[in-house]
Amino acid sequence: MFNKVLIANRGEIALRIIRACRELGITTAAIYSDADKTAMHTKLADESYHIGAAPSSESYLNQTKIIELALRIKADAIHPGYGFFAENAEFISKVEKAGIVFIGPSSESVKLMGSKTAARQRMQKHNVPIVPGTTQPIKSSEEAMKISEEIDYPVLLKAAAGGGGKGMRKINSPAEFESAFEATKRESLKAFASDEIYLEKFIEKPKHIEVQIFGDKFGNYVHLNERECSIQRRHQKIIEEAPSSFVDVETREKITQAAIDAAKACSYFNAGTVEFLMNAEKKFYFLEMNTRLQVEHPVTELTTGFDLVKEQLSIAAGEKLSFSQKEVKINGHAIECRIYAEDAENNFMPSTGKIIHYVAPSGPGVRLDSGFEIGSDISVYYDPLISKLICWGKDRTTAIERMKRALSEYHIAGLTTNISFLKLIIEQKDFKDGKFDINFLNEEFMSKIPTLQNKLGKESLSEIAAIFSAIHKSKVSMNHFSSNHNENINRWMEQLYE
Repeated sequence: MFNKVLIANRGEIALRIIRACRELGITTAAIYSDADKTAMHTKLADESYHIGAAPSSESYLNQTKIIELALRIKADAIHPGYGFFAENAEFISKVEKAGIVFIGPSSESVKLMGSKTAARQRMQKHNVPIVPGTTQPIKSSEEAMKISEEIDYPVLLKAAAGGGGKGMRKINSPAEFESAFEATKRESLKAFASDEIYLEKFIEKPKHIEVQIFGDKFGNYVHLNERECSIQRRHQKIIEEAPSSFVDVETREKITQAAIDAAKACSYFNAGTVEFLMNAEKKFYFLEMNTRLQVEHPVTELTTGFDLVKEQLSIAAGEKLSFSQKEVKINGHAIECRIYAEDAENNFMPSTGKIIHYVAPSGPGVRLDSGFEIGSDISVYYDPLISKLICWGKDRTTAIERMKRALSEYHIAGLTTNISFLKLIIEQKDFKDGKFDINFLNEEFMSKIPTLQNKLGKESLSEIAAIFSAIHKSKVSMNHFSSNHNENINRWMEQLYE
């Protein structure tokens, strides 16, 4: 096993890696920007090193600085977490050439799966079902229109180097093509430094089902069942589950085997996730492969009993898989809610500020992976993910009720979060019945959201904000107020939490 691991990330995922390393006796080295001098990952790592200014381009995305630091402090390996350099083949190749172990797949695998068209070609060759469409970049709108007529509208134009919902447009008719084609190319170039786009058939009301896989460097492969990831806003997941209540035993056998075949097709090792779209008839199609640890990995850990980060470290160190496929079972049900600093009522606009009040949920079956605490700053420079709340139960109903209870206990003040929004989703009958697809939030749910202003009134909101601000800035206790003031404060706080 490694002696020292440099963690090239921040927030909750950096803490998750620090904890796994500590249990294995591995020294952890964190990096931090100007904005993260007092961040939790900076404080909890064994060693912490300043890496640059607050903007990611000058700190967490500075390849040269990170690799030079790893060499200087004699780190055996670099763990990328997710985001930043986790799926950057160029960075991985530089790490490999520097003689440092990258805790993840090879640069070749990442490069292959990073191109959506190359990945679709490889999957088609190895009999993994893909969505009907092109396997080569489209050169003109005329070419795209001809193919669209063959596979029938609606279709999707997608960035070949894309992900996260960027560089993607639905086309319903030939009349929409010209402007959409050029707009998709521009967006793709801006987001991914490549204007290559491809086309595929638009699947009506699909579910987003993904399969967690692992491979080692000896050619051994396992899957750890599937996850349900259909609750999404702006094509990004906010609630995930394991297993999917929609997938039956027969379908699970088919889709997990397809995921293993996909991993073998690119000689993959370490943790990976194969994502599929599944229609109402449970026919599934390869979407993409995420060549890293997923944000939602805790639901798999809670339902299988395996520590995915420790397994990553072990495989990267040259060990064989620590378990066989026969040992992988499904134990109960787990649900994860991503807690974001964002305003769901304002097109999910990110919220920034200092956390002045923080009460974390706990109790049976509750896990909280958080990277922040009271006094932490949520800045404009990074993703607004605050934490991940994961609840386990012996069945889906128990997990849902536990999540409702945990969300009700979770209180954060100082900025806007999506906690109330998540609670509303969890309480919906269609969610409880599993009757949802990736369009659920946009098409069926957003119009139902009651606004907090309608519930409390603008004056109450102002009073609550003023009281919280006064308490925080003056650092006085409730005992310093009169009894009448105390009663008002308690009432306002209860209203805010509701």
